Amino acid sequence: MISPGPTLETERLILRPTAMEDFPRWAELMADPEASRFIGGPMAAASAWRGFMTMAGAWALTGVAMFSLIERDSGRWLGRIGPWTPLGWPGTEVGWGLHPDAQGRGYGVEAAVATLDYAFDVLGWTEVIHCIDPDNRPSQKLAEALGSSNLGPTALPPPFDTVRVDRWGQAKAEWAENRKRFA
Repeated sequence: MISPGPTLETERLILRPTAMEDFPRWAELMADPEASRFIGGPMAAASAWRGFMTMAGAWALTGVAMFSLIERDSGRWLGRIGPWTPLGWPGTEVGWGLHPDAQGRGYGVEAAVATLDYAFDVLGWTEVIHCIDPDNRPSQKLAEALGSSNLGPTALPPPFDTVRVDRWGQAKAEWAENRKRFA
C-alpha cells in the first residue's frame, strides 16, 4: 500500500509517496552510522519505523512529505527526498537522505531538481530551504549544485533545538534562473 500523493518521474527515477515495501531499505539507511549521521543518527528498526510512519502520516494528513526515491530500472528504494514542513520548522524545506549504495551517482541532484520544481510550481512555495549540518559537506555540495546559498545558522524546534544547522536556500525567482542549468 502506498500513501496518498503524487508521483514524479525523471530519466532514471520515480519519486512517489512512502510505501510499506520501502521500510527494509529505509531501516538500513537509518542503521548505517555514516549515512544517518546528519538525519537523526543510527537507530534500531523500531525507531526507524516511527520516522517512516511519520513520513507516511504527513502524506496522508497534509499532502506534503518526502518522496520515496525509486530507481526506475530496478525498482530499488534509494532514499527519501522532497518537501518537508514540520511544525515550527524554519521554512519550507526540500530535504534528502540517500541509502549508502545510492550515494555519489547523481541521484540526489536529479531528484532534487524534480522536487524543487514540484515545490515551486505545484505547491506554490516562494522559497525553499535545506537545513544542513555545518559538517555535512556532501549535502552542502548538493545544495550548491542546485544554486542554493548558505544563509547562516538557524534554529530548529524541539526536540531538535540542540542540533546545529545552517539554513541553505533560494527563492522561486532564483530557482527559475538556476533551473536553466538542468534543462
